[in-house]
Amino acid sequence: MIKKNIYKWHRFIAIAIAIPVVLWAASGFMHPIMSSFRPQVATQFLNTKPIDSGSVKISLENALSINHIDSFKNVRLIHIDTNWFYQIQPIGKDELIYLSVRNGKLLKKGDWIYAQYLARYFLEGELKADTSKLASDAKSNIPKDSTISDCCDAATVCVLKPIKGAKIDNVHLIRSFDDEYKNINRVLPVYKVEFERKDGIRIYVETSQDRFAFAVDDKRALFTKIFSLIHTWEWISFLGIGRIYIELLFAGLAFLTSLMGIYIFFTTKSKKVKGNELVAARRNHRYTSVLISLFTLMFSFSGFYHALSKFHVDTRDNFFDKTTYQSKNIHLNIDSIRLIVKKPVTNISLVTMDHSLFYQVTIKKDKQSKSGDKAPKDLMKEMKTPKPQLLYVNMHEGTIFNDGDKKYAHDLANSFGLNSNNEIISDSLITKFEGEYGFVNKRLPVWKIQYAKNHNERFYVETTSGKLSVRIDDNDVVEANIFNFLHKHHFMDFAGKEWRDFSTMFWAMAQIVVVAFGLTLYFKSRKRK
Repeated sequence: MIKKNIYKWHRFIAIAIAIPVVLWAASGFMHPIMSSFRPQVATQFLNTKPIDSGSVKISLENALSINHIDSFKNVRLIHIDTNWFYQIQPIGKDELIYLSVRNGKLLKKGDWIYAQYLARYFLEGELKADTSKLASDAKSNIPKDSTISDCCDAATVCVLKPIKGAKIDNVHLIRSFDDEYKNINRVLPVYKVEFERKDGIRIYVETSQDRFAFAVDDKRALFTKIFSLIHTWEWISFLGIGRIYIELLFAGLAFLTSLMGIYIFFTTKSKKVKGNELVAARRNHRYTSVLISLFTLMFSFSGFYHALSKFHVDTRDNFFDKTTYQSKNIHLNIDSIRLIVKKPVTNISLVTMDHSLFYQVTIKKDKQSKSGDKAPKDLMKEMKTPKPQLLYVNMHEGTIFNDGDKKYAHDLANSFGLNSNNEIISDSLITKFEGEYGFVNKRLPVWKIQYAKNHNERFYVETTSGKLSVRIDDNDVVEANIFNFLHKHHFMDFAGKEWRDFSTMFWAMAQIVVVAFGLTLYFKSRKRK
């Protein structure tokens, strides 16, 4: 009687979840294929150049004073072609301010212009402007309230009048994740730069870090849309958190009916009746399902466990260095810093540690002979970046702070977790996506700072932006490992990505085969009755 009821419920549940399982399996099959539809870009990293101190004719302090900026969040130096600017992060605003290092003049719509410069650089490589164009030509391509001159004109011409390349159609500042730029991309705010090309490519860039964030064209967007509809079920997003409960329900039922199927296989025997289509269909379903059902258990259990994690709100964006600076207290002298560090300087920013002000100085290596020293062109393929070349110079003493980057990472992690230095049990510089810190976190390089409390919590912090990349503890690792090994088949990592993708696709397709045999058996049985 028990076996009969189990068989009855197995059949009933299997029919109920047939369509959801097919949708999940089909999207699981196409997921590895989607990576081959990524648009090709020239590079994902901006080639750093030493700051041309000869072009710096006005100090940061004076440039801020001229533009009546009495406080700000941070500053960097950026270049558009050969023109250098102070990039100012205003307090409480997403759009950055650009002041010429030659005369302190404001580059109107500077963030809008720089976003285009970065996007074109990533897409097509470095291009030179048609310098014979008049500044008035540049002005005709930007909003009417833009009144720029001198090096600002040259920078604008470089961006808006390139010698070659696709024309830029639209530029938008993205402050929140949407259907195309999803939260899996992590970085906000970013600019979406749309190019007039047949493929409709758009490049997302973070101007505050010269960061390539995401690239998508019409083909990839279509695949992503299909995947979102049939795998994460965005078509029921109107249910809000209810969508997660529905995912849990069907994943749980898939796990349950697979267990029932395995029980039926080992507790019953198949009949041998030649010419009987129903018996043949039952035998086909029986023997194809027993092995495949093991992977059904893997997919459904890991999917169920992963769906549970969606109830936890991701708060990482709330953790960043909140220090602000008074313009009158900052006396940036690039030549003095160069004499102190004795290396070509590619950027300068500000940090505060133990109530002391420091210049965070990015230097350029004399030689980049080792392959590991070169920035990768495709972060998703190479999964690593070179070690950061950062020095910390005490603003008032003019001395280099030893191990400054590590100590700043400690300071950030302590502030994020309300911890202290004596609670830190380990620290390490992470330059690769591997283990618990996977590509899903997007930021590299970062420091891993670990503590003994809160299930061995560790904070991965990005010192160049002063932001938290992710907080992880032992419980998070359990969930991530279950999902990676059982759902994404990372147990095949020893054979390489190609074989791992093949395993995922093969066993995903196998789920469809099982459902097909099961439905065939069901309809033959109904027809006979």
